[in-house]
Amino acid sequence: MHDDITLTTGRAHRVLTERIWPAVHGTSVPLDVEWHVLPGEPVPPAEGLALAMEPYEVGTPWGPAWGTTWFRLTGAVPAEWAGRPVEAVVDLGFDVNMPGFQCEALVYRPDGSTVKSINPRNQYVPVADAATGGERVELLLEAASNPVLLDYHPFLVTQEGDSTTASPRPLYTTRRMDLAIFEAEVHDLALDIEVLLELQAELPTGPRRMQILQALDDALDVLDLQRIPQTAAAARAALADVLASPAEQSAHEISAVGHAHIDSAWLWPVRETIRKVARTTSSMADLIDRTDDFVYGMSSAQQYAWVKEHRPEVWTRIKDAVAKGRFLPLGGMWVESDTVMPSGEALARQFSQGQRFFEREFGLRTHGVWLPDSFGYSPALPQLVRRAGFDWFFTQKISWNQVNVFPHHTFWWEGIDGSRVLTHFPPMDTYNSQLSGEEVAKASRQFREARHATGSIAPVGWGDGGGGTTREMTGKARRLADLEGSAKVRWEHPDAFFERARGELIASGHGDSAVWVGELYLELHRATLTSQHRTKQGNRRNEQLLVEAEAWAATASARTGAVYPYKELDALWQQVLLMQFHDILPGTSIAWVHREAVAQHASVTAGAQAIIERSLRTLVGEGDTVLRANPAAFAQAGVPALGVAPAAGATAAPSTLTELPDGGYVLANDLVRVTLDAAGHVTSAVDLASGRDAVAPGREANVLQLHQDFPNKWDAWDVDRFYRNSVTDLREAEKVTATVDDGVAVVTVRRQFSSSSLEQVITLAPGSRTLEVAMETDWHEAEKFLKVAFPLDVRAEHVAAETQFGFHKRVTHTNTSWEAAKFETSMHRWVLAEEPGFGVGLVNDSVYGYDVTREVSDDGVAPSPGVPAVTTTVRLSLLRAPRFPDPETDQGVQTHRYGLVVGADTAAATEAGATFGARPRELRGGAGVTPLVGVTGGVTLSAVKLADDRSGDLVVRVYEALGRRASGSVTVAAPVAGARTVSLIEDDVEAGAVDVAADGAVTVELSPFEVRTLRFALA
Repeated sequence: MHDDITLTTGRAHRVLTERIWPAVHGTSVPLDVEWHVLPGEPVPPAEGLALAMEPYEVGTPWGPAWGTTWFRLTGAVPAEWAGRPVEAVVDLGFDVNMPGFQCEALVYRPDGSTVKSINPRNQYVPVADAATGGERVELLLEAASNPVLLDYHPFLVTQEGDSTTASPRPLYTTRRMDLAIFEAEVHDLALDIEVLLELQAELPTGPRRMQILQALDDALDVLDLQRIPQTAAAARAALADVLASPAEQSAHEISAVGHAHIDSAWLWPVRETIRKVARTTSSMADLIDRTDDFVYGMSSAQQYAWVKEHRPEVWTRIKDAVAKGRFLPLGGMWVESDTVMPSGEALARQFSQGQRFFEREFGLRTHGVWLPDSFGYSPALPQLVRRAGFDWFFTQKISWNQVNVFPHHTFWWEGIDGSRVLTHFPPMDTYNSQLSGEEVAKASRQFREARHATGSIAPVGWGDGGGGTTREMTGKARRLADLEGSAKVRWEHPDAFFERARGELIASGHGDSAVWVGELYLELHRATLTSQHRTKQGNRRNEQLLVEAEAWAATASARTGAVYPYKELDALWQQVLLMQFHDILPGTSIAWVHREAVAQHASVTAGAQAIIERSLRTLVGEGDTVLRANPAAFAQAGVPALGVAPAAGATAAPSTLTELPDGGYVLANDLVRVTLDAAGHVTSAVDLASGRDAVAPGREANVLQLHQDFPNKWDAWDVDRFYRNSVTDLREAEKVTATVDDGVAVVTVRRQFSSSSLEQVITLAPGSRTLEVAMETDWHEAEKFLKVAFPLDVRAEHVAAETQFGFHKRVTHTNTSWEAAKFETSMHRWVLAEEPGFGVGLVNDSVYGYDVTREVSDDGVAPSPGVPAVTTTVRLSLLRAPRFPDPETDQGVQTHRYGLVVGADTAAATEAGATFGARPRELRGGAGVTPLVGVTGGVTLSAVKLADDRSGDLVVRVYEALGRRASGSVTVAAPVAGARTVSLIEDDVEAGAVDVAADGAVTVELSPFEVRTLRFALA
């Protein structure tokens, strides 16, 4: 026979698109419409519902950027429609290709109850399943005219990303506001044809495909295009047999879960996210009510909390659906956080705040971590996930890799301490599945664990305010439940999927072949480690301040009976946790978001400082003794960790400063000698004990370098490897001055470049092996990347970079594509380049990105004694200037502090990093304070606080920081009635009881990088 495949498919596509889908609401009458345009920010729904309205004509432009317009739609059901299902159909001016990135609306009844949302792919509102002739209809729409910022030509510079700079012109024009009959049979026919068309496109040419094509032809032959509602049933009958043919027994199984990935802020501000969540959850509650098996999953306790606070009428529907097991709280975190940059304590609070909310509001705990869209995942995360009580981890983002295809979909992910967590990536490579034939076939085709496991997860729905799962998607799921040639689809809780997957991997006997060790590095979005410096700086500062505030407050409570500020600390932590969302902390949101984030961080800083000052005042009492309070986990300035002691005089000889004939300077103390050239660059940094120079011979360190930075796309997110091809060294100094101030050698360097200027204050303190640089930059660049380079005389096979509760080693070579792709990587407070016997560290107060390169002499052999063949250059990433989505990213005055630690190992780098951003506080009072908690034997203190359950128990978190076994103790300097080991979120664990000595000490044995949380009942 002749090949008529394209003839059949072309026919079916056109009829479906131009005739069948329009016939679903083909019979309609216009509604009467009124409107009220709010002049500023949104108002509560009760106020919106009561607004005075004026007549509105469909087709009139509406909606300035970030505006809110209330519409009232009224009408009556025609008498001849009696007994028919009736819906309102509303097109606000949508582009159906952009669900989630434009206008949307929430629909209310006059009594204030919500119906569902209106979105580009979800334009209907149920009115009556069986209408009564003459029935009055009244609906009110709270419509948001959010601007489209990620358009067909994406990443264009726009001022629409902030209410202060957006234009007032109307952005949208309504097309339709009608009352219509919903032709259910036509809708079913459309889904029948769509599913079969998409299925046959994925099948090889053979009997099954040919049978589907013939059935499509047969159906279209009996469909009268002028009488589609009347002939739809006959057309469906022609398709019944091919839709009833069951799937193969071995077919891949897809566990579908309704989903609407809603960024807590991104191309819209937080206030709009609150409304996006309310709109989407209203639609999902409606879809749950209209289906038998559909389940919808939503993560982020913060988003639930917003609905509870701002949309109580929606909250009631969510609680009811959760109780029925159809609306699924997922993830157990406060928000879908970045996991690379937050501190270990911050991640612990993400888990504790999230789980406490779900337990308090729903009486349940979630069992897995749901993070589909974060930009890479820390190698410390598996341990924290497991110690927080979670059984599984889910993401999808690694499928975005630029170079390397990740080798697993269902696997064990192993972290720096050896902990493993069962992890799954959906093989259809999306967290916004439509259950299209292409996606379903891709899941089956790509699934890499098919030898040992049978299925995968599909998060199904439009995200970011696109409306979530649609009735078209649930209709497809019904047809794909058991269909020949397709994977099988069923709605299922992720917990059930992971339980089955775990059993399959174990039963196969090959589970150990599906293991990934170390970080899940995303080969994309590397520049998120640097964009929006003020947001990152606020995060680092407040993570440290809140841990400090807890420690002093706990000490004051134990020592003086002071009231512990549970409520204040929870509120402050929740603000910081929100700003760790994976489009806020990474710096990839609009200007509005980051403007608010900077202000929010300032508010948190003030709140944390107030708690600290109040607690310390209570502890030290009245008096004029000059005291120092040490907030760090290590002793400094003669004060023990978390202790307060009288300020002592200098114990080390003052640093010296010598001017050289060529205009340079030598800064020296008892430990190191540093030479600066006349332009203020470091030409030598000698460890006096070993005689080793940290700086490579003939090279200069602390050299600022400016790169052109214009990635192929995703401006605020990406830096592409070719940025290194263009670099300008900022070598010229406008002014260099030097002095010795209170025993500290100080050199000040001013530089001007392009449209910007900066000042560096370079200091060497007595008894310190860290050369510190405090830098203030007046930054006015566009599409530039600022780094500072340190070429080190160290042959480092690896560099070690701090991560949560430990460090992570990365090789310095690029032997494989996996290493070559890691040309920009992450750290927390320090990075260390080390060879046996000597190392050099870099510490910082607010930097997260760095890069490492190796340089070898021309012949690869040391050309003369003392001159290395290999130079390891470490560069810190300081500032960027992308223009999308915030065209003013990082413009203005920025501050940094970083330091070169000469002659360091991991222990020295860990201590230097911990103390660099946590200097002693000076205050006056009556007496010092003995630390409430002390540690010995390689045990590092992380947190001292009172228990979240407000029992008054003391919680102490410690960890092993150096990657070796530790045998030490934790001692509480207060009467202790008992102690036990608990989970990361302070739950009891099996065999948790521990012995407490008479002096309040507990013996602690830690494996490499182990995190341990201890709970002490205070007598």
